[in-house]
Amino acid sequence: MPAGAPLAWKRILLKVSGESLSGEGRLGIDGGPLHAVAEEIAAAARTGAEIAIVNGGGNIVRGAQMAIKGIGRATADYMGMLATVINALALQDVLESLGAPTRVLSAIEMRGVAEPYIRRRAMRHLEKGRIIILAGGSGHPYFSTDTTAALRGSEIGAQVLLKGTKVDGVYDKDPKRNADAQRFLDVSFEEVYARRLQVMDRTAITMCQENALPIVVFDMGVPGNLARVLRGETVGTRVGFTA
Repeated sequence: MPAGAPLAWKRILLKVSGESLSGEGRLGIDGGPLHAVAEEIAAAARTGAEIAIVNGGGNIVRGAQMAIKGIGRATADYMGMLATVINALALQDVLESLGAPTRVLSAIEMRGVAEPYIRRRAMRHLEKGRIIILAGGSGHPYFSTDTTAALRGSEIGAQVLLKGTKVDGVYDKDPKRNADAQRFLDVSFEEVYARRLQVMDRTAITMCQENALPIVVFDMGVPGNLARVLRGETVGTRVGFTA
């Protein structure tokens, strides 16, 4: 996407899963997927878009799974938040190697590696053309990174929440198990509730609806998809754009 091309949105919140930074079915961070994600984001930043990122930590620790294994839920969630900081630092380094100035802001204070999350500071970084990675979840247990994305997107005045996944949109049923699954191009928040569609958790969806923050769910693994979404092209599924 060339610099200066018209943008559908100026300020975006990009939700990136932890799994997108690892190889298929693997744990940890894989250099190939990590660089691929960073290159997409760096290219998008060159268009002049103001980009905030909330990344997951599921490639390292999944709080819900750790809780099942006997670790207390609150502790398990804090472990998951720390995993998001590890991913954020890795993504920051690769982005800056690509020439994209990046700042990591953590909801859990750790001044040695990240700035503390302060809303006005985050917005100032965006205004100066820096990519910001909002790590550490919300800083509180029992909240998913999806909910954090909805919260931070609303706080910083993002015009849209882009959820980069490994599927090409929202389906009426699991497309991996059902060959007849149908993908939605547009779906309202009300339909998400009524059909119990797997977009984001209910808290995140409610927050987006209440703050008029629409969502685009798209396949982050397809080269150029992020740029296409920024141009307003029909990619993935648009949620909350219809009444």
